[in-house]
Amino acid sequence: MNNTIHLDIIEKKMAITFLILFYFLATINLFAQKIGDISSIIGVRDNQLIGYGLVVGLKGTGDSSSAFTNQTLANLLKNVNVKLDPKDIKSKNVAAVVVTATLPAFARQGDKLDITISSIGDAKSLEGGTLLLTPLKAVDGKIYALAQGHLTIGGFNVGQNRGVQAHFTTAGKLYSGATVEREIIYDLYHKTTATLSLKQSNFNNAVAIQNLINKTLHKNVATALDPRSIRLHKPKNMSMPEFLAKVQNIPYYTPEQNIVVVDERTGTIVAGSDIAIDPTVITQGDMIIKITKRSTMTDLATIFQKYHAKPKDIIAILETLKSSGALKANLKIN
Repeated sequence: MNNTIHLDIIEKKMAITFLILFYFLATINLFAQKIGDISSIIGVRDNQLIGYGLVVGLKGTGDSSSAFTNQTLANLLKNVNVKLDPKDIKSKNVAAVVVTATLPAFARQGDKLDITISSIGDAKSLEGGTLLLTPLKAVDGKIYALAQGHLTIGGFNVGQNRGVQAHFTTAGKLYSGATVEREIIYDLYHKTTATLSLKQSNFNNAVAIQNLINKTLHKNVATALDPRSIRLHKPKNMSMPEFLAKVQNIPYYTPEQNIVVVDERTGTIVAGSDIAIDPTVITQGDMIIKITKRSTMTDLATIFQKYHAKPKDIIAILETLKSSGALKANLKIN
């Protein structure tokens, strides 16, 4: 009998201990980040590409009388044995555009890139257009990708009966619209050292991450150089890709950070509903908003809806709230 009671007590203690440990771990996971999420490797980075091209197939919404558009179209027709004086071109179905893209690190020939197309003439809309073959160059003047395809417009024109024009139809996206033609070679495999660059400058974080890496790998392979840089020395029994993979996958527990994401082109705003806003007074145009007690983004969204606030006004207010410190979140504008 005594043995049974003793065992029951032990089992209950083990169960309670397990529940406490499970709750503790579950709570920590909510705030866990990998080192790879809060840092980057110096030298391994994206590169910006840019190009100039033509969008055709527009329904009379293209450039009206842009000299560079007509000249570019005349040069294009000349390549297919059609000789035409640029002054004789009167089409409004063509628009001159700038094409931009980001070439990721270690991109290989044949990889696809998303591109952004923006009008540089007086075109009213690029909706329904097709981008003709456009070379994309980096700052060294070399061609790294070729772009072509049908545009996707994020915005749309609102009819006159609804009052105003919404969003932007003179810019669009082309997903997987460019193909990589030239690679940027970065020999990572034969390197013996690498440097992590933390996304936020903080001495405490740099030292904590240094100690965490050394403790996890049981070797002194990490050294904090300054508040953002951590030098890594590859162990002899690992390749550099394997070593960096292990380092980037190490979990690092930090307080959860709130963020508000704004797409200025389409007016889309995404934010957590419980993000706090301190008491403040906001004036924007004809709007006067008084927040007399600590509120949340949900309360602010309700006020915006009541005033029928436009996206550009909402963005301006959020930027000012962030600058004043009233908005308790990071603001990211795309």
